[in-house]
Amino acid sequence: MAKRVRVRAPELVGAGGWLNTGGKDLSLADLRGRIVILDFWTFCCINCLHVIDELRELEEAHRDTVVVIGVHSPKFVHEADHAAVVDAVERYEVHHPVLDDPELATWKQYAVRAWPTLVVIDPEGYVVAQHAGEGHVHAIARLVEELEAEHAAKGTLRRGDGPYVPPEPEPTDLRFPGKAITLPSGNLLVSDTTRHQLVELEPDGETVVRRIGDGERGLADGPAEKARFSEPQGLALLPDGGVAVADTVNHALRRYDPDTGEVTTLAGTGAQWWQGSPASGPAREVDLSSPWDVAWWADRLWIAMAGIHQLWTYDPAAGTVAVAAGTTNEGLVDGPADQAWFAQPSGLAADGERLWVADSETSALRWVERDGDGDGTGFAVRTAVGTGLFDFGHRDGDAGQALFQHPLGVTVLPDGSVAVCDTYNHALRRYDPAAGEVTTLATDLREPSDAVVAGDDILVVESARHRLTRLRLPEEAVRVESVAHRTRREATEVAPGRLRLDVVFQAPPGQKLDERYGPSTRLLVSSTPPELLADGAGQGTDLVRELTLSDGVAEGVLHVSAMAASCDDAPDIEYPACHVHQQDWGVPVRVTPGGVSRLPLVLAGMDDGEERETDRAE
Repeated sequence: MAKRVRVRAPELVGAGGWLNTGGKDLSLADLRGRIVILDFWTFCCINCLHVIDELRELEEAHRDTVVVIGVHSPKFVHEADHAAVVDAVERYEVHHPVLDDPELATWKQYAVRAWPTLVVIDPEGYVVAQHAGEGHVHAIARLVEELEAEHAAKGTLRRGDGPYVPPEPEPTDLRFPGKAITLPSGNLLVSDTTRHQLVELEPDGETVVRRIGDGERGLADGPAEKARFSEPQGLALLPDGGVAVADTVNHALRRYDPDTGEVTTLAGTGAQWWQGSPASGPAREVDLSSPWDVAWWADRLWIAMAGIHQLWTYDPAAGTVAVAAGTTNEGLVDGPADQAWFAQPSGLAADGERLWVADSETSALRWVERDGDGDGTGFAVRTAVGTGLFDFGHRDGDAGQALFQHPLGVTVLPDGSVAVCDTYNHALRRYDPAAGEVTTLATDLREPSDAVVAGDDILVVESARHRLTRLRLPEEAVRVESVAHRTRREATEVAPGRLRLDVVFQAPPGQKLDERYGPSTRLLVSSTPPELLADGAGQGTDLVRELTLSDGVAEGVLHVSAMAASCDDAPDIEYPACHVHQQDWGVPVRVTPGGVSRLPLVLAGMDDGEERETDRAE
């Protein structure tokens, strides 16, 4: 085994305290003798949710030697609320201890810069590995096996039960419901996300008619009582009378027949889409990535593919899926659909002319329309409210300056306006396209995630109150005090003028850069505000870029997206596999005379032979 640098792991501290430990505070001393994996996550981040699911198999396979500790490190203001962290831990079935670190104390001690980040600590309390982004669990599993053998031989490995203590289950009819629709019968269908079921309710929104799914996490077709889902979210009526279901953690699109109760799979393989995978083709042969919502529009089913920041479509006549909008880059960029950027699109609603999109990570309301500049078959993306990844809040008024905070749901109202479930503001908002204004319809909702129009009422899915709440559509807006926020992280101090951006990449062992079809690397740079960069923004193939910072702009965020392609290089491999490595960064910078003139960023090459998704390094 290669010799590792031994760095003593800093203590675990967080002002929010510990969850899933039965009320006990943990220290590294309590964990001595065990292999500890710290998972730095925040519950808004889809890549973080992917890692939680990736870790499940490793946790089970090494339950007597490995302790996973979630360190919750918030991005949004709402995520610093301890009650919201408690909800998220239950919502996503996090079955290990979690440290609530609202002030990012442990995050800073471990010099973490990205969500998610995994840190491995050996049984003697030393940090032996750190990985930013998702897709590293296979490599960590091999490291765990090495550490088990090494420390068993040294006598420093301690086996036994871990410190996880599960919370008591709550007896509610719904548990963190996600989305809802009205069935042709007049009944309601709700995705009961944490219980891995669909629930049919009477029109009152309370009386349970039946449940679909046996309640166990899994991917299984069949009758209602035997079918299985994994954290289902979005629902949409299909022209044939069936219901499309965004089966989020199964990375699949399912169909439920309300007449027979039968559940079948329409699209997806059950595996997660990675960079380099096919992005179109026969629906049952193409991987998907965390589909979060669905809507029928423009003669096809649209899918909010939150996991890769795109919109896809499903054509039931042809039985195919295809990318419809988005590049997989995360951000807010309008224009032709194939050039637009999204950031975890999580809610869809169609009004005939437009497909409305709740773009959660940019706290934005956006829409898709037919591209008038083309032949009528293309689409374009526009933004109604929102400015980017780092600005959010609760502000009404003109759409150009209005603010949301991580909205998850959109609903078209009878008058043509759009209701927005402003999830992290606990509010129902309204956007009027004619006036270009945003108002607040209701407050004091708890993490609303969807809404359904019911006559003169609107039924709001209050996800964190585990219920549907009926509201009369108000004639007047609720007055609220405006609040604006920016994501707060430690800024890198940079010198005025020239700044050398250096993305460091080395192909993993046994691989080489793939230059058969041209340059194997790509670098895309932009900034918030755009005026931060006088020169150097844009796309190129060199991973080194000379940037020029503008005079008079004291701070901002550099957005960097880097990609490299590599292929297996062993001479005995007849058909070498190729791999795409991609990461995105949002680096806050502050211009100061004593700052640095070089900004290095590490694009991690994989060493487990698998293609992996970009991280959310913000």
